[in-house]
Amino acid sequence: MLEAHLNPDFDGASRKHRVIQQSASWIAALVESAPGKKLLDLGCGPGIYAELFKDHGFRVTGIDFSRRSINYAKQAAESRNKEIEYLCENYLNLDYQEQFDIVTLIYCDFGVLNPEDRHMLLCKIKKALKPGGILLFDGFTKSQLSLWGENQKIEYCDSGFWSPLPYVCLKRNIYYEADQVFLEQYIVVTENECHCYNMWNQIFSKDSLLKELKQAGFNKVQFFDDVCGSPFSGENNTICAVAR
Repeated sequence: MLEAHLNPDFDGASRKHRVIQQSASWIAALVESAPGKKLLDLGCGPGIYAELFKDHGFRVTGIDFSRRSINYAKQAAESRNKEIEYLCENYLNLDYQEQFDIVTLIYCDFGVLNPEDRHMLLCKIKKALKPGGILLFDGFTKSQLSLWGENQKIEYCDSGFWSPLPYVCLKRNIYYEADQVFLEQYIVVTENECHCYNMWNQIFSKDSLLKELKQAGFNKVQFFDDVCGSPFSGENNTICAVAR
């Protein structure tokens, strides 16, 4: 997973690095007088966005549940002489009070949470933001379904994304229309082990996101097609919300 994050031309874990650079520049421009402002990057991974935010003058805190990614991010920041606070924690346990000017949750992480956890997280983010602070996050729309499609597939790999050992991967995509949720299920079998990975994703619309944000106290919301600031069309496979 860490290798996938760091690959500049692969978008299976993080977006391609040229897109990340464009995204970081647009996000920085959203914050008036960005240098010196405090930014909280939730699900920061190995710090790719966090370092770019630091380059734009933000005081950055990054939180991620992956100890390996956080350790890499800390070492990378130290080697590049960039002062960034990294915390290996579950961001659902967020506990800040009016400390940040902007909070980011990028690469559709919001949609992997169930509705109760999404509401809890939005409320905690609202509490963590300074008055007038910004929350920026993205999610998948129904257009994404045409890229996935319901299917089943079996692959054999000598080594790859799921294991450095030879493995068989049984993959299936399932769409639950009533709940607007789709599942990517991967069953990975090596010589001695078998693991099942369920990756859930909520489908969002402008109206559904607006409803969740207002329930958490966000009253001013702008929508874009993506985290690079493309104007909202309603036809893109992602939707980005900028909420205050």
